[in-house]
Amino acid sequence: MSFMIRILCLIIGYFIGCIQTAYIVGRRKANVDIRELGSGNAGTTNITRVFGLKTGLLVLFMDILKAVIAFLLCGAIFAFTGTDKLILGFYAGMGVVLGHNYPVFLKFKGGRGIASSMGVMLCVDWRMALIIAAIGIFLIVMTRFVSLGSIVMLILFPISELLWHRGAESIVLAFILTALALFRHKGNIQRLLNGTERKFDFAKKEIPADDHSNEAGGDQSGH
Repeated sequence: MSFMIRILCLIIGYFIGCIQTAYIVGRRKANVDIRELGSGNAGTTNITRVFGLKTGLLVLFMDILKAVIAFLLCGAIFAFTGTDKLILGFYAGMGVVLGHNYPVFLKFKGGRGIASSMGVMLCVDWRMALIIAAIGIFLIVMTRFVSLGSIVMLILFPISELLWHRGAESIVLAFILTALALFRHKGNIQRLLNGTERKFDFAKKEIPADDHSNEAGGDQSGH
């Protein structure tokens, strides 16, 4: 029974995660497929490169929100089972990240799940999440490597779970989220090691919203 409840939470989270905010915003703002512009990713960094910081912050908020909604929703729906709400929410949040990264309605081509992973962290422990986010933002501002800050944030998550002793299952799930992030950033990691990762420019849009001729083929640091 408890196993099936976990799978149901994962499935519910997955379909919530399939709501691709960056794709929807790109279609509504300029009738473009964000995955055909910039880095080719449907996430916060790429939408910011294309449409600017204001739009990027909107997408960031919505991607965080869908993880929070899934986390709280599954915890409430299946509370009658007596299963730890934290664990139920964890599975739902992991489903959101999978849906965001591999959306079935968009041929499994999505983003990298960093914002949605942050949503999971906020629900697990908002104080811990804010500390981790502050470290990640500091790294991004200082180095202008969004990928570096994102990777460090996800690495710190399971470490914090270990320090807080929240239970073996939550620790394992946190490590899985980190593994998903590292897998999606394998190209970025290689470029960081090679010194070829492109820095993020906060001051300008790299691709004007009305320029549809620039197709995927830039850097791969979008989330």
